[in-house]
Amino acid sequence: MIVRDALRAARDALAGIDGGERDARWLLAAALGVKRDRLTIMADDTVPEDAAARLADMVGQRVARVPVSHLVGEREFYGRAFHVTADALDPRPETETLVAACLEGPLTHILDLGTGSGAILLTLLAERPRTTGVGTDISLGALALAEKNARRLGVVKRGQVIRSDWFEYVDGEYDLIVSNPPYIPEHAMATLAPELSYEPRLALTDEGDGLSAYRVIFAEAAPFLAPGGRIIVEFGAGQGPNVEAIAQASGWRARSFRQDLDGRDRVLVAKRGDEGGF
Repeated sequence: MIVRDALRAARDALAGIDGGERDARWLLAAALGVKRDRLTIMADDTVPEDAAARLADMVGQRVARVPVSHLVGEREFYGRAFHVTADALDPRPETETLVAACLEGPLTHILDLGTGSGAILLTLLAERPRTTGVGTDISLGALALAEKNARRLGVVKRGQVIRSDWFEYVDGEYDLIVSNPPYIPEHAMATLAPELSYEPRLALTDEGDGLSAYRVIFAEAAPFLAPGGRIIVEFGAGQGPNVEAIAQASGWRARSFRQDLDGRDRVLVAKRGDEGGF
């Protein structure tokens, strides 16, 4: 079988999956151990037997709705490739809105609550070479993944990850507290795409109304935020007013919302209620 025919067969097998054509290219490139942009010039090359076997296995798993990122082991976020596993939520395009909001202001020392793969913290460290930060998570698997990504991005010396249930083992003072916490209400879990069943449930839902993490963050953040600092959080569709109300009830003032690529409120930027500025 040549590359052109292997790609056609993979496309046909994945035709019923949204984005199946893109996934077919991604899986074939991974099976061959090449970059996707090389497939065109390799169209008439013969696919080695071992690569054909790898492709067949990955296509079969993708048909079973295993996320393509888990099959190839990485996902792009903010222009960088991150290792991904089933131990942490895959970084997603909408979270780039959160990162962009963080980069609008000064960044000296960052606290990333529920860091997962480390995508938020490590991206900010990579974008701001003089910045340091700490990421927390309660999952040892997620922390190991974040450390692996820190090494990949070359920011190990400036980023530390610790096991902590929100602020439990945090100390120090930060000019930014950022979080993309589990915000899907428990009742909505059954409606999610099948791919999400391969990601940690703990990173998706609080098994309640989807708002418990914001109650903890805004209630307990004050001792850890430097004067003039910001809290920036991501939230789900339609949750903006509730998250803003939670922030205000704990003495924080919502400075602004940020919208994702679909034009929906996705990120809240907050400061202490008696502070102006950013």
